[in-house]
Amino acid sequence: MDLRKLKTLIDLVAESGIAELEITEGEGKVRIVKFSQAVQPVAYAPAPVAAAPAAPAADVAPAAAAAPAVAEGHTVKSPMVGTFYRASNPGAAAFVQVGQSVKEGEPLCIIEAMKLLNEIEADKTGVIQAILVENGEPVEYGQPLFVIA
Repeated sequence: MDLRKLKTLIDLVAESGIAELEITEGEGKVRIVKFSQAVQPVAYAPAPVAAAPAAPAADVAPAAAAAPAVAEGHTVKSPMVGTFYRASNPGAAAFVQVGQSVKEGEPLCIIEAMKLLNEIEADKTGVIQAILVENGEPVEYGQPLFVIA
């Protein structure tokens, strides 16, 4: 593959909302993956679960059993890197609240990526069990956003 074409593909991935691009041309194969410089580790378990091993064995089992209940159900993940917003504008009400019923295709949030506002819709009908990201926080590709049961 020629260098100009490769540079064009790299620029395309850098400027778009996609995180990965793979192209096969003849016997050659190119895979371009976009990584964010601001990658931060994300803890999905509540803090008490991490401290549980220091407690007596009798207390560990209930804490460990309680952890899955927080994230039980279908997880809606971020399809892109960007900034998470719960409402369409700062003064508006949030799209969804914990305990609210949602239908497939209903808006859950907005992710701003490269000055574009991308509405993220529910991919399953159910009830919002948890909102895993705070308003205005940066999100990574594949990061869990909501739990729907």
